[in-house]
Amino acid sequence: MPSVGVKFQSALFKLMFKRHMLSLGGAAAAATKHDGNGVVSSSSWSSSAAAATTPANASFVDGVATKDINIDPLLALSLRIFLPQSALPNHTRAVFLGKVVDKQFDSEDNNSREDNNNNFGDWIHEDELQILDSTSRRRSRSGSTTTTTTGYQGYTPSNSITNHKKLPIMVQFHGGAFVSGSKDSAANDIFCRRMAKACNVIVVAVGYRLAPEYKCPSAYEDGFEALNWLAKQANLAECSKSSTHVPAGFMRKGSDSYKELVDSFGNFALEPWIAAHGDVTRTIVLGVSSGGNIADHVTRMAIRAGSSLEPVKVVAQVLMYPFFLGKLPTHSEMKLANTYFFDKASCLLAWKHFLPSTEFELDHPAVDPLVSGREPPLKQMPPTLTVVAELDWMKDRAIAYSEALRKAGIDATVLEYKDAVHEFATLDVLVKSRQAESCAEDMAIWVKKHVSDKGTEFSY
Repeated sequence: MPSVGVKFQSALFKLMFKRHMLSLGGAAAAATKHDGNGVVSSSSWSSSAAAATTPANASFVDGVATKDINIDPLLALSLRIFLPQSALPNHTRAVFLGKVVDKQFDSEDNNSREDNNNNFGDWIHEDELQILDSTSRRRSRSGSTTTTTTGYQGYTPSNSITNHKKLPIMVQFHGGAFVSGSKDSAANDIFCRRMAKACNVIVVAVGYRLAPEYKCPSAYEDGFEALNWLAKQANLAECSKSSTHVPAGFMRKGSDSYKELVDSFGNFALEPWIAAHGDVTRTIVLGVSSGGNIADHVTRMAIRAGSSLEPVKVVAQVLMYPFFLGKLPTHSEMKLANTYFFDKASCLLAWKHFLPSTEFELDHPAVDPLVSGREPPLKQMPPTLTVVAELDWMKDRAIAYSEALRKAGIDATVLEYKDAVHEFATLDVLVKSRQAESCAEDMAIWVKKHVSDKGTEFSY
């Protein structure tokens, strides 16, 4: 059974979450506020620990650098990229993208070549800038050092590099019952950093729009737009390979080349972290709670899109205690309805906020993954890992969905954790627990199996 501390935190969380659900349906909904990233929260909920956020940091902290990108100003759709330090090669020739400043070595820095070596590369010629972060520097033959002022900026590999390392992309959707949470919450930042390092992937957390202001299918559309952005980034990167010089920002605005690219790809700038280190042909979609529901729908949208998303390929999906429900109650939905943190009554209110009022039905395709007529057929789905908690009332439907995938011939694995509660590996008060760390380690084993170079045979 959960500890006394977890039970206390659960009782407090349920009280605050229910107040939040009720406030969204009343006059307080008019007082909702935006954080500029598509996140909507009421004042009563934003004062809680669940609303604490962590700023992005482009320097490598604990092995991961982060940055925020707004990919659709009209929708305030933003992403947070988590780049593991393992993506950086130890020795490379590169063109650095970003502001650099030259500083002279002082006397105490006038050490040997070996002493001045660092994690990002060896000594290089003056015209071959080294990969750096905000605390790194290199010495050229002229005796000066070059350092960045704004953290790791990314780079374009030299054409001579034939074995340049690229990491899979993990597109992540946070939880929060469709009505709360954010890509940059403290808990989500910890979780995404952990996954980036454990799985050796670039995590792209999506700041999708929240209900009730944005009803279904807004969150699904935002998730698909993130995949579409990745596809455009990959195509832009391919275009840049033919260039002998790639200035910061990719191309000067107003030039003929820039206008041609805008016509082809839209007004997107080349994102250097994705261009240098990302392999979109090995994309994993991961979702937490309501994010698990979104992940499943976005994967389906990607399959239906087919070649229009090329070169993006969703090779696997991970559904962590996915937010599913249905008209016919399962055993766990009856027995554990009033269990820890997210109880069934509050989640029903969340579904009423998420679905258009004229479409609220528990057999709605957005709600029940096993409802007949959903497209595409299950046999076209990618390998799927489902994580469930023993004390979560949603677990039986998630397990039933996994069983249906297996019957359709899909590699569908279920990991169930004893004495665990909903969001046991991602909630702010639980994310640092040993059980959460063990879950990440288990998921990493599965993810690495399905994104290895030998494991990319899956096709829509």
